[in-house]
Amino acid sequence: MPARPAPPSTPARASLADSVHASLLAWLMDGNAEPGESLSIDGLARLLGVSPTPVREAMARIESTGLVERVAMRGYRVAGLLSRSEVDQLMDARVLLECHNVSAAAAHAGDDLLDRLAGTMERMARAPKGPSFLDYQDYHRADNEFHRLVNHAGGNRFLADAFEGLNGQLQRFRLRLVQRGVTDAQPAITEHGAVVDALRARDGAAAAARMREHLEAVRRRALEDRAAVGLDTPA
Repeated sequence: MPARPAPPSTPARASLADSVHASLLAWLMDGNAEPGESLSIDGLARLLGVSPTPVREAMARIESTGLVERVAMRGYRVAGLLSRSEVDQLMDARVLLECHNVSAAAAHAGDDLLDRLAGTMERMARAPKGPSFLDYQDYHRADNEFHRLVNHAGGNRFLADAFEGLNGQLQRFRLRLVQRGVTDAQPAITEHGAVVDALRARDGAAAAARMREHLEAVRRRALEDRAAVGLDTPA
């Protein structure tokens, strides 16, 4: 019997889609398109030298971050920056959700979870923190993983899904960092360490308190960063 032909090269197709997504995400995060600007699928495809299909797929993925908005019959446009009120609302939601989840996680925080959380902090410390998205993306991936691990460890899949919905907006939240890079790495890593210490002690109340302190500090630093680039003034 003749050998079965090799299957189509699906990994290469997936690699192209991921590469286009990564390129467009970095392009947007680096402020190369203004809020409200229309984005043409065909125009972006020509810019990248690819067909419209991977661009269309990439834009659909990026839409979940809030960085772009779909416009009926017209494609996409760049979303506006989060307002001061929206930053507060996002952080209020994170405080309510993440403090509950970390408290629940403390009851059964095992060595595997603690080791993985420690690994994210080590990656945050090692990661570049320069002004372009390509510089600081690894830092934010490790930061996201820390919070994802904690929220999923709470044991309630519906609350974990709610966290993922909020987490999708963090790229838009981080647009305050355009041309500034990571400005708060050391305090953020220290705050994460305090959360891990409380989890290690199996102290749910302390874990919730340390998470609240961290998220309120993130809020304060975000507003200070926004003021530094003239978006609004600190409270």
